[in-house]
Amino acid sequence: MSNHTKTRGFIDIYLKAPLILGVLVIIADMAAWAAAPKAGILVGIVVVVYYALAIWLYKSRKTKFEGLLEDFSISANEVHSELLRVMPTPYCIVDSNGTILWQNQSFQDILLEDHSQSGNLISIFPNITREMLLEDEAVVEVHSAFHDHRYCLRLLRTSISYENSRELRLVDPASKIVAVYLKDETDEVHLKKELGDEHIVCGLIYIDNYDEVLEQVEEVRRSLLTALVDRKINRYIGAVNGLIKKIEKDKYFFVLKQKYLQKMLDDRFSILDEVRQVDIGNEMAVTLSIGLGYGAPEYSANYEYARTSIDMALGRGGDQAVVKSQEKVTYFGGKSQSTEKATRVKARVKAQAFQELLEGKDKVFIMGHTNGDVDCLGASVGVYRMAVTLSKKTYIVQNKMTAPVLPLKERFLQNDEYPQDMFITGDRAMQLMDDNSVLVIVDCNRPSILDDPRLLKHEKCHTIVVFDHHRQSSETVQGAVLSYCEPYASSASEMIAEMMQYIGDGIRVKPAEADAMYGGIVIDSQEFTNQTGVRTFEAAAYLRRCGADITRIRKIFRENLKDYQAKAEAISNADIYRNAFAFSTVAAKGVESPTVLAAQTANELLNIRGIKASIVLTLYNDIIYVSARSIDEVNVQVLMEKLGGGGHRTIAGAQLKEGSIDEAIASVKAAIDEMIDEGEA
Repeated sequence: MSNHTKTRGFIDIYLKAPLILGVLVIIADMAAWAAAPKAGILVGIVVVVYYALAIWLYKSRKTKFEGLLEDFSISANEVHSELLRVMPTPYCIVDSNGTILWQNQSFQDILLEDHSQSGNLISIFPNITREMLLEDEAVVEVHSAFHDHRYCLRLLRTSISYENSRELRLVDPASKIVAVYLKDETDEVHLKKELGDEHIVCGLIYIDNYDEVLEQVEEVRRSLLTALVDRKINRYIGAVNGLIKKIEKDKYFFVLKQKYLQKMLDDRFSILDEVRQVDIGNEMAVTLSIGLGYGAPEYSANYEYARTSIDMALGRGGDQAVVKSQEKVTYFGGKSQSTEKATRVKARVKAQAFQELLEGKDKVFIMGHTNGDVDCLGASVGVYRMAVTLSKKTYIVQNKMTAPVLPLKERFLQNDEYPQDMFITGDRAMQLMDDNSVLVIVDCNRPSILDDPRLLKHEKCHTIVVFDHHRQSSETVQGAVLSYCEPYASSASEMIAEMMQYIGDGIRVKPAEADAMYGGIVIDSQEFTNQTGVRTFEAAAYLRRCGADITRIRKIFRENLKDYQAKAEAISNADIYRNAFAFSTVAAKGVESPTVLAAQTANELLNIRGIKASIVLTLYNDIIYVSARSIDEVNVQVLMEKLGGGGHRTIAGAQLKEGSIDEAIASVKAAIDEMIDEGEA
């Protein structure tokens, strides 16, 4: 029942009240009649006159009274409508299609600047959709812009009624309308931006190769080189009104306002190139690593962001800037090859720290990445030998490995010198792990691509160690007690081979283990042609002294005929993009390990003159695997990171779980175009 019907009923009862109360007079008349008939007659005459008068008043005044109330209601509605019309808050009523049915003066004033509007809310504010206008029993809040103003729109869908309305009915009374309230938040947004611009950005700058560069310069010119680098860094920070302080001989701390950060982002940290061009006779270019943190509510949190950023920049090989906020991490630079450290002090320190860590533990679990390759196996076997030498029960966790690795693994499975539980599955590791266990991750630092990520989340996994040679990304293993990540190393096997020489009096590696580790170096360095330094050959020499047989390894790595034919077909079908990027695909059918074959094909394509980078894709187990390779002109790690992958500057890859091969190729080409536009390729 409507409010209008209730009101009419109440008025009718009110006007009939004298008639209802007349019942009491009738009862009194009946009592008087019983006591004295003459008195009863007299009272009866009064009752008749009373009822005649009451009926006359009811019939004659009801219509007039209702008319007065109707006039008052209409006047009240008109006042209410006028108040809505002149209300300072912009307000309108639209139907489910966005057509404006009614608008007040404030809303009309907003549209006065543009007379071309069609009278439809969706055309005025394009980010409002028809689905929003159909939301029932809910207030939808939308932020939008119109001309130079920003507005907050609140949409409320409700039913309408036109009972006794004298206005024109524009829509069906059974339908619903949407009430739209606008709030001009232009000043609020502007002030919020100004407040954000005043926030502090913390930053750290490290000179990557300070000692190495100075060693190449004459002693009398070293101060000049240092002064030139200092001057360029100070001028760069000073250009954005920042404050910088040198905290060590090769480290700087600086702060600036957030509104100047965009200038540094726009020029993509040109200081990296400027410092690299400093030349006073030094053969090695000076490179910087920059880490910035912003967006946190506290200054201390921004500084921690900067610390994390600089660690990531160094972990990715240096010569780059990393910017971290609460929402994301952004990378810039990384164009030059990472410089190998001549000293092995860090390897010795990490080896001794690892030895001390194992002293209080009973079990060691070693795990690499999914679809483990030769380097993953070699590094795992090397850590296994170190842990066993220290009298620890050790397991290598492997669920699945690529086909080329199986011959090397068979040498351990069929050897009585090794226990049957040397290799276990992830499920078995979940059962065996206890509070006194150590989880060692090798050849990987990304949780999402570990062989069994569940072990990281095991309730008894309290001690985690990471040994890896890949450049770090925003996704890293958290909570590692010991982390040794060196992107200059050719392989994880090289790193482990160095560490083994500092465990106790040195470890004598068995021939099968030496073969696996030597094979890891050979494969990841592409037969000592990629990411190879002096220490790579020293590690290989150490393994050769331990019994690694080059001829035996070469026989193991020989391909079968079908794989060789598939690789040849992929090379012959290669497509060249932008005269510098070779694309091809490998068919998984009939091939033992399509992912390995894709990587090998990418390596072969680099032998084509004029090719700067090669990208080979294969669809295997409903996942598109992308292998990217380069020599020195393109940072394929940055390219693969745009697809959610990562790796090295010259060796990288990605895994795409959605889309087709053609869509994946289009995504890679779009990423290449973006890198070229941004000057990264």
